[in-house]
Amino acid sequence: MLALLLLPLLWAGSLQVNPGYELKVAESVTVQEGLCILVHCHFSYPWPRRNYYTSSPPYIYWFLDGDTIYDEPVATNNQNREVKTETRDRFHLVQDIRNNNCSLHITDARKGDSGHYVFRVERGSDVKYTYRDKKLTLRVTALTEKPVIHFLEPLQSGRLSQLRCSVPGSCQGSTSLTFSWRGNVIKMMDPSTLQTSELSLSPRPQDHNTSLTCQVNLHDVTTERTIWLNVSCECRRGGPKMLQNTSLLTIQEGHALQLQCVVDSNPPAKLSWFRGSSTLNSSISNSGILKLSPSRIEDEGKITCHAQNALGNQTVSLNLSVLCESITGPQFPIGCWIFFVLNLLEGFIYLCYFFLEITLFPA
Repeated sequence: MLALLLLPLLWAGSLQVNPGYELKVAESVTVQEGLCILVHCHFSYPWPRRNYYTSSPPYIYWFLDGDTIYDEPVATNNQNREVKTETRDRFHLVQDIRNNNCSLHITDARKGDSGHYVFRVERGSDVKYTYRDKKLTLRVTALTEKPVIHFLEPLQSGRLSQLRCSVPGSCQGSTSLTFSWRGNVIKMMDPSTLQTSELSLSPRPQDHNTSLTCQVNLHDVTTERTIWLNVSCECRRGGPKMLQNTSLLTIQEGHALQLQCVVDSNPPAKLSWFRGSSTLNSSISNSGILKLSPSRIEDEGKITCHAQNALGNQTVSLNLSVLCESITGPQFPIGCWIFFVLNLLEGFIYLCYFFLEITLFPA
């Protein structure tokens, strides 16, 4: 009866983990294909007291589960051992071995990396141990992470800007991911300069509120991110251009006159009206409307609308002539609009433009 009890006790003792050997590592980690992951790991092992003053560090290895210690590891600090070709330059040990750090850094993860891995430590003739009781399971899934576009906002018209597209979780210098860009803002650029994660561009005012997309490709998988550009316009290049054939406005004395100055700019501009060097003593609103009601001879002269935002300023002017009631002459018809436009480029009106809407009211 004693023998029957003793055998199970001896068998149970053989299953116990060797004392002093401990491995702390996640049992399962997941990473998307093409991205990177750092698997934190710490190990301990018994080191005889007589060897405390030895300077030789331990050799550590990560093996595919099922391989023997004579097969090539996926990563090691032993320079005398070759690593597997498929993991070379992608599986890296964190160089902190003296602190028993066995963390594994995996870059450009591949579907074929999925599997189970075991850790081994060797030091001198006393320590040669594989931690088979604690395995690392790595799962590599399809790429679904969307890229992120980094840039300084707001973009400024005519100024060179740098943009960078990256995928969260990817490593710097990754070669498995390919990038491309699309959008109206880059239509005139050399296509060969668009196959990169970094983009240099000089946005135009008409590029404001247009889309820009960064696309990331990995084999047959595509993921992308689209943003809407916020382009600031300085409104300072060139002078006002009048689309009518005159800059002189003649009205009959006593008629009511309403001038409206409109500017489309980013950031929004503040409008003000001037006559000569003095601000007109009339109602001024956020819409830039100036009312002369009724018009008088004293209103004659140069009238200027001034627009200013944080990036610059611009003015547009007209000369007002007021005819005495007894004098007749050429006049603008009621409801006539005069437009002043800044900078025409390739058939598009710049974001920063002015127009004067002139309305005449009978006396």
